[in-house]
Amino acid sequence: MRSKAHYNGRPGALVPNIIGIGLDTTDIDRISDTIDRYGDRFLHRIFTDGEIAYCARRRVPAIHFAGRFAAKEAAMKALGTGRSRGVLWRDVEVVRVSGPPQLQLHGGAARRFAAIGGRSSLLTITHSDELAMAQVLLLGD
Repeated sequence: MRSKAHYNGRPGALVPNIIGIGLDTTDIDRISDTIDRYGDRFLHRIFTDGEIAYCARRRVPAIHFAGRFAAKEAAMKALGTGRSRGVLWRDVEVVRVSGPPQLQLHGGAARRFAAIGGRSSLLTITHSDELAMAQVLLLGD
């Protein structure tokens, strides 16, 4: 049984329950090589049209594709499914309208999120010259 949000010591402040956490690192060169080898076949299997459009506009698209790949892996870990139980690559989408990137969950990922009591998520993506890294927190009541 999951507990409700709890008081963190500050007047009027409640801390939401963390119901899932995921962390992943992805080698940028591996993603770049895979894109070179498989092209659109790889991109459309893993990424949504919106993600492809966003990354393709960047000076070094492979960095951004690798970050989103890591975010998808981290989200699947946080959901507790990996790529199973009906959770597919394109079910986890990284969107960025303004401000930090955010997750949008579709299909099997959205159903799993609802089943575990998910209410919101937090995502952070970073990279070095070689690695992209993402962390996902899933928050419930």
